[in-house]
Amino acid sequence: MNWLSPSILAADFNRLGEQIQCVRDCGAQALHFDVMDGLFVPSISFGMPVLASIRKETDMFLDVHLMIREPSRYIAEFVKSGADLITVHYEACTDVMQTVGLIRDAGVKAGLSIRPDTPVSVLRPFLTKVDLILIMSVNPGFGGQTFMEGTYDKLRELRNMYSEVFGKAYGDELPRVEVDGGIYLSNVADVLGAGADTIVAGSAVFHGDIDANTKAFLEILAG
Repeated sequence: MNWLSPSILAADFNRLGEQIQCVRDCGAQALHFDVMDGLFVPSISFGMPVLASIRKETDMFLDVHLMIREPSRYIAEFVKSGADLITVHYEACTDVMQTVGLIRDAGVKAGLSIRPDTPVSVLRPFLTKVDLILIMSVNPGFGGQTFMEGTYDKLRELRNMYSEVFGKAYGDELPRVEVDGGIYLSNVADVLGAGADTIVAGSAVFHGDIDANTKAFLEILAG
């Protein structure tokens, strides 16, 4: 099943609760929560207090993307604040395997992300240890960027790697393949066709008619 994970980075925080309820009522399967520290990426966003507030008000699956250096320092706090899945960056961790292990040991799902300039091949040792792989289709740190066309090749390469690593042993339990950055109604079908099953969309959902935008994405994701 394909998932839509709207990114609240593009939401109107003056109406955040209302807008979250809207995407939930429309059927979005998750909510994407971008955490930026001003070090690993240039921007600063939000952290545990905002996540905890959202957790109190919704039962949606909270997909937390940590764009921060050495995220292992904060895993316990993000779990305590309500994360269902925590994704860290390969490039941001001194010990990637240890960080992924900390997430799993804390009782939530673990994801691993790579930036556009990082080769897909670095992911191979971690495929059996994570629940999600996030392929960034823009340079992380800012919303509203243009989708990088090279992402299609990376998705196909990742799916080929899945075939080599998993074969048929895992059935439907393969790690989800998420793509984040520059995805709109005009290109989401191509992103799915290249191998993604989880779509992060920010401005394409929250700018304009949120109800209509969400339903249009979900119609395409449903095939």
